[in-house]
Formats: sequence, structure tokens, C-alpha cells
Amino acid sequence: MSTRPPGVVVVGSINADLVVTLERHPQPGETLLGRTMTVMPGGKGANQAVAAAKLGAPTTMVGAVGRDAYTDVALSGLLAAGVHTDGVERLETTTGVAIVEVDDDGENTIVVIPGANGEVSPSLVSSAAGLISDAGVLVLQGEIPAASVAAAVAAARGRVLINLAPVVELERSTLLRADPLVVNEHEGALVLAQLTGAPAPSDHAETARALLACGFGSVVMTLGGAGALLATSSGVLEVPAPRVSVVDTTGAGDAFVGALAARLVAGDPLPDAVTFAVRVGAFAVGAEGAQPSYPSLSDVLPEAPSEAGVRA
Repeated sequence: MSTRPPGVVVVGSINADLVVTLERHPQPGETLLGRTMTVMPGGKGANQAVAAAKLGAPTTMVGAVGRDAYTDVALSGLLAAGVHTDGVERLETTTGVAIVEVDDDGENTIVVIPGANGEVSPSLVSSAAGLISDAGVLVLQGEIPAASVAAAVAAARGRVLINLAPVVELERSTLLRADPLVVNEHEGALVLAQLTGAPAPSDHAETARALLACGFGSVVMTLGGAGALLATSSGVLEVPAPRVSVVDTTGAGDAFVGALAARLVAGDPLPDAVTFAVRVGAFAVGAEGAQPSYPSLSDVLPEAPSEAGVRA
């Protein structure tokens, strides 16, 4: 039995990010000269764990890395942020790698080679069942096998937050444990199609309502620079984002998820946690990279506009 206080447990991917900056993204078949390349720690799971830990949440990572030149880089952000890594296995394979291109507008494209993340098996997850069952908030994404996501949900006794990115096929009973389900507008449409076979409405709030009607406890839809929507039985809360200068959007969604989990495990009501997470996401786009751009408790977050409101 763990003696740690109930905190955030993230079961997910751990990568090394190879971040390339360039003026614009190439067209198919085109060769361009880039400006810089930097190797940084990444992976959606690790990003979210680092974001939560830097904001004061006791955080544990469950996942896998390989044994290669990228292993130490991939783990470096977790260790620097104080994330517990006793749930991370070192496998006889390659570490996951993401190749990230960032253009002058701060927009990115990402190619992910799963490596060890593809070998995060249900048995590996089950070996960390004690850590998972003690979690106040369990956080999951779509960068490990679906069967392993299901194994983690089955072990959970606390709140389950599923950020289904990328969107993968999950058993309905597994997916509906999410409270909240966190998706962007594109992922939300795909999840709705997966559950109902119906196309998403053109209005994002209607999509969030339709997802809620599928049986989720709550749904959070991130909208980039526009902020986020929170759908609950009380209605749809629109949370606008602060206006900030965008340097790099890489990992901003993961900063949002980690911040959301940190505030939920601290006991914040979900609307307050979403509002805080929007501000953290806005902070993260102001610097290059994913984990290096995340705020700590001593950082001043940008203020959001005050026109948040609830749609009936």
C-alpha cells in the first residue's frame, strides 16, 4: 500500500522531442532549410505529468522508455519536476520520439514514433495497479495501446480524466469513465462519431452537449486561443483565453490537462479548475518547447477576460 498522499497518476507516453524551427511548413515533396533543432523531453503523458508536478501536485508517471540515446533526455523533465518515476519501465527497445516542426506563426506539425510507448502493455500497467488505485486523479491519453488504457481505468478508484488525443477506439464502458473527457474540437467530433455514428454539429457547444448526452460525467473541449468549453448537467460554460503573443503551441494542450488535473486533485470545483487550466495553456504558448514552457507556482499567469458565461 502506498504511503503517498492521493495525487495525480499519469499513465501514458514518454518521448524525446526533436524540435525544428523554420519559416513555414514545407509542401509535399518540398525541401526547406530549417533554422534550429533542439532535443527536449516530451510525450503527451510525460508533458501532462510535468505540468501537474510543476503546479504543486504530487505526481506519479506510469509508462516506458527504451535503452538508447534518447532515454535520459525523455526522462529528464520528469525528474527535474519531481515526478515519481517508479512506475516507468526501461524496455529493450527504442525510446519514443516526436519530430516537431514549428513555423514562424507558432503553429506546429508533429510526427510520433511510438517506440517503447507502443509496448506499454496491460501487464505493465497492472504491475502499477497499486499506484493507480491510490490516485486522486488518473490521467490518460491515446498514445499507448487501447487495452492498456482500459487496464488503467479498471484499476482506478479515484477520478478518471481521459484526454483522448489522438483519438483511438476504446470500449464504451472504458471511455465513459472519463469525468471529464478532455478533447479539442476535432477530437470531439471524432469521439462523437465513434460513440453515435453521427456527424458533429457545427457549433462547438452543441458538440460538447452531444458528448455529454452519451453518458460522460463532464466534457471539456479546448478551443486553442479561444479558450475552452465545459459541459456538465448545469449547462455549457464558456471560458475565454487570455490574449497572449504566441511563440510555440507545442504541448499547450498538455499543459492545460496537467493543470486541470492538479487543481482537481487539490479539490477545486471543475469550473474553477478549467478556468485555471486555460490560463496555464496561455502561459505555455509564450515560450518554445513543451515541458520547458510550463509554469511553476511562482510564475504569474496571464489574466483571462471576464466574459465567461453559461449557455442554457
